[in-house]
Amino acid sequence: MHEVARLAGVSHTTVSRYLQDHDSVKPKTRVKVEFAVKTLDYRPNLVARSMRTRRTNRLAIVLAAGSHFPGRQLAAASGTAHQAGYQVDVVSVEGGPRARSARIDDLARSGQVDGILAISSIISRSKSAGGVPVVESENYDEKLHVLGELAGAAEVREIVEYLAGLGHETFLHVAGDQTFASARNRKSVYLATIERLGLRSVGVLGGEWSAQCGFDAITSLPEGCGVTAVVAANDVVATGVVRGALSRGWRVPDDLSVFGWDDEEIARFTTPSLSTVAVDREGQGRDGIHRLLAAINGEPAPQPVTRKVNQLIFRESTAPPPS
Repeated sequence: MHEVARLAGVSHTTVSRYLQDHDSVKPKTRVKVEFAVKTLDYRPNLVARSMRTRRTNRLAIVLAAGSHFPGRQLAAASGTAHQAGYQVDVVSVEGGPRARSARIDDLARSGQVDGILAISSIISRSKSAGGVPVVESENYDEKLHVLGELAGAAEVREIVEYLAGLGHETFLHVAGDQTFASARNRKSVYLATIERLGLRSVGVLGGEWSAQCGFDAITSLPEGCGVTAVVAANDVVATGVVRGALSRGWRVPDDLSVFGWDDEEIARFTTPSLSTVAVDREGQGRDGIHRLLAAINGEPAPQPVTRKVNQLIFRESTAPPPS
């Protein structure tokens, strides 16, 4: 660490702060330290650190068991922890909040982790278990369906207003699985906005998170239905909508505008590229780890980062309706 500090022209405490949290140092300083770390191929010695600090340099992320794995959030959380010199164990627990709370107590008593982040609900409201800090970030329910900000649907109103501003009057919503709060919220906001603006909806079809669902919804529409704009529940559904439209001889966006949700990588590389809603799942993961690291270090919890969780992204799949 001292060699890194000398090459970067900073103090070793600055290097230490950088390793704990990249954002804790000024951008110009961060660039210098990053260059020195890469040049020297520096890796923190976790065994030595553990002996010195009496820490394991391991964190646990506890969540419900389910098929909808929150990969983007976990990847961001793990990356943030790794930057701070920690390894991460992801612990998926069958059962409800009580089972997860019991598993957290077991992990704390084991002495194998320095802190625990729960991203599904737990029973215990204590800030620690067996002296190990516990941070709750309840973004997922018992089936790993998103909750809170991640399930927000206000942007559906913005989507419909935007498309109406382009001149669209007849809409279709291809909905997601209605067991998800996010899908129910998007459907509700869609219907309310259509009614408020005095627009026409040919209906709400679908009910799954699949491309086949989008394809079937479009190909099932009767000839002459007049729909020129589709609000899809997510990007996967939207790709099915686009393919279904092409199979009918409808051009996107010349004949039909399509809006997705999630801003998955596929949205940027489809033909045409999808207008969509970017969802900051990564920010949720980073924030949870930053809160946990502060608790481990006995520091005040960082101020919540002010950000717009969902943001509209306009690409090639939306345009004015055919004249």
